[in-house]
Amino acid sequence: MSAQKPGPAERRARAAALRAEEARRERRRRLVAGGAIGLLALAVIGVIAGVIATNQNSSAPSGVPAHPRTTAEGRTTLPPWDAPADVAAAVKAAGLPMLGAEGTALHIHAHLDVYADGKPVPVPALLGVDESAQKISPLHTHDTTGVVHVESPVNADFSLGQFLTEWQVSASADHLGGLRTDATHTLTAYVDGKPVSGDPAAILLHAHDEIALVYGTAAENATITVPGSYNWPSGL
Repeated sequence: MSAQKPGPAERRARAAALRAEEARRERRRRLVAGGAIGLLALAVIGVIAGVIATNQNSSAPSGVPAHPRTTAEGRTTLPPWDAPADVAAAVKAAGLPMLGAEGTALHIHAHLDVYADGKPVPVPALLGVDESAQKISPLHTHDTTGVVHVESPVNADFSLGQFLTEWQVSASADHLGGLRTDATHTLTAYVDGKPVSGDPAAILLHAHDEIALVYGTAAENATITVPGSYNWPSGL
């Protein structure tokens, strides 16, 4: 006895069931594909975030401020001023770090002359250098020539205020250490032989700047030839 052929209603029901099953399989395929794409996107985002974090961390530990201090704090005594005994404390007061080696991202030099009452005031050697701890500030001196070394692990501005604070010499428009302006005494800052008004601590250091701080009476200052440049040795 032959099997009875399905009627039109049964054929329609079977076709509908097949379409429903195919729709379910398609939804499953889409869900799987969407999940894979989502995981891939998360992985890409993670890689990008890791690269950004690495780049940020490469400069974050430097400790060099984005904006330098523009004031100078320290001694208010008369010159000469020796190099501070506590190098790390002086560098910290300037807002700078002590590094294990000289930085290479920024390597420039400026020169500082200081005159008081018609006589030169020596700039000490090893400002910002702690030989016993083998640490060095990005802003320092090596000798008594007045050459200020800027050797930083990041590109940033550095100021005379930072340097004077490392030297522990207070300064502003009306005094330098214990040298105070009055009716007969003036304090003038020069950059490349040109007078600069305002607080000398706000002067920013640029490559081969010649900076001079001149304090005294008009007669004393007349004996000084303010340098407009410095005779830089080869390699500086």
